[in-house]
Amino acid sequence: MSLTVVAFFLGSSVSAQNQGVPDISRMSIEELMNVEVTSVAKRPQRVADAAAAVFVLTQEDIRRSGAASIPEALRMVPGLQVARIDENKWAIGSRGFNGRFDNKLLVLIDGRSVYTPLFSGVYWNVQDVMLEDVDRIEVIRGPGATLWGANAVDGVINMITKPAKATQSGILTAEVGTEERAAEGARYGGKIGNSSYYRIYTKYFDWRPSYDVTGKRANDGWDAVRGGFRMDIQPTGPNSLTLQGDLYQSNYNETLTIPSLNPPYSSTFPNNGDYKGGNLLGRWNHSSSRSSTSLQVYFDNTNVVDNSLFTD
Repeated sequence: MSLTVVAFFLGSSVSAQNQGVPDISRMSIEELMNVEVTSVAKRPQRVADAAAAVFVLTQEDIRRSGAASIPEALRMVPGLQVARIDENKWAIGSRGFNGRFDNKLLVLIDGRSVYTPLFSGVYWNVQDVMLEDVDRIEVIRGPGATLWGANAVDGVINMITKPAKATQSGILTAEVGTEERAAEGARYGGKIGNSSYYRIYTKYFDWRPSYDVTGKRANDGWDAVRGGFRMDIQPTGPNSLTLQGDLYQSNYNETLTIPSLNPPYSSTFPNNGDYKGGNLLGRWNHSSSRSSTSLQVYFDNTNVVDNSLFTD
C-alpha cells in the first residue's frame, strides 16, 4: 500500500498544460486512429497508416495507472510480458521471450538506446525518468531490425519525453508506503531569452526488501538517486537544438544461488552492489517545406560493481 502526493506550483502555467492534455476516454475510433507515432517509420505518421502492430501509452494512461516506474507502466501494454523477479530486477520481453537478460528487444529513451553491451539487454532498474515528463511510450510488437538495427528482433520500446517548453513551472512529488518506503521528485522548468527553454529534475526512492516464500524479509532492498536536465533552443529559423543528460547512482541487495555437486545441489548467500552512470545527448533538427533532417549524438556510461562477481 502506498500514498502519493503531487504538488504543483506556479499554478497558472500548470493549468494551461492540463487543459492541453486530451481525454482519450472521450476520443472516437477515428480520433484514436489519428494519434501520431514516430517509431514505426522514424517519421511522424498516423497509427492507422503505420505498417506495424503499434501501441501508444500516453501520459494520461500513465497518470491514471498510478505506476511508479517505467516497468510498471509497461504492464499496460498488450503483447509485452512484464514480470518482477524481486524488488530490484525485472524481466521484460515480447512475443513470448521474457527474461532478465532478454536481448531481443530494443529500448530507447528519446532515441537513445539504453541496452548494455555486457549482455545486449537492459538494466531496467537504472532506466528511470520523471514519469510526469513522459509524453508517450510507443511500443512496436514484431521484428524491426530492418529499420532499427540490432536488438529489434521482437520489437521496439521508444519512450518520448515532453519538450522543455511543455514542462514550464515546477512540480513536487512524494510517495510513502509499506514497500516503497519513500520516493520524492522535483522538477522545475524555465525560459532563457525568447527562444530557449529548459528543465531540471532530481529524484530519489528507497524500496524495502520483499517477503520470501517463508514470510521473512528477503535480501533485495534497494535505493537510487538521480538528476538531469533538458534544454531546447528554438530560434525563429529552420534549425533547433536539444541538449539533455542524466546522472544516477543506485545501491542494491540480492541473494545469489550457486549450483553445487553436493546435496542439496545449490547454496545461497547474500550479495550487494551498486550502479553508477550518466548520459549526455545532443540533437540538431533542420526543417524545410519539403523535408526534415535530424542529427543525434549521445554518450552513455554505466558502471556496475557486483561485490561477488565482477566489475564492469
